[in-house]
Amino acid sequence: MSGIIGKKVGMTSIFDAEGKNIPCTVIEAGPCVVTQIRTVENDGYTAIQLAFDEKKEKNTTASLKGHFAKANTTPKRKLVEFEVFPEEKNLGDVVTVDIFAEGDYIDVVGTSKGKGFQGVVKRHGFGGVGGQTHGQHNRMRAPGSLGASSWPSRVFKGMRMAGRTGGDRVKVQNLQVLKVYPEKNLLVVSGSVPGAKGSYVIVDK
Repeated sequence: MSGIIGKKVGMTSIFDAEGKNIPCTVIEAGPCVVTQIRTVENDGYTAIQLAFDEKKEKNTTASLKGHFAKANTTPKRKLVEFEVFPEEKNLGDVVTVDIFAEGDYIDVVGTSKGKGFQGVVKRHGFGGVGGQTHGQHNRMRAPGSLGASSWPSRVFKGMRMAGRTGGDRVKVQNLQVLKVYPEKNLLVVSGSVPGAKGSYVIVDK
């Protein structure tokens, strides 16, 4: 799939033609530079590598400096490969938000907000034990029995328990492009996008 690398700006809402208020997310999409072209002969597959967001040279390794120099561009922070582009790309070409149009449907990949170590109520939506009578004074948000006794004498993998929540790679599919602002490299899409403000996202067509 073709696409672009972006950065989540935040959420807002706009009104459609019928006056309905639609929640939407603003994404700073591109401009991205083509920094590598993968071919079957050299790499065993075909893909286009895009780079986004300026990075200081002093914070860039020598090998990456050479990598970006081949594309005649400055160091970038985020590198992502895309499988297919409708038109042929060359090293140093710039991909902008113009590849999208209002009404397009896209998929957005991001890293969800990290929430730290959480219990089963917040992490998995458990309801707790219910009432507070009959001596239940401190079990309201407890997981309850795990169901494993003399057999199998262990806890099965995947058991829903407390643990680290968030910080996962999440894809949200079929979001509609509501507005495109090429002069500001902004994309306004319907609904919510995973991640905190300022986090990187991958927008797939």
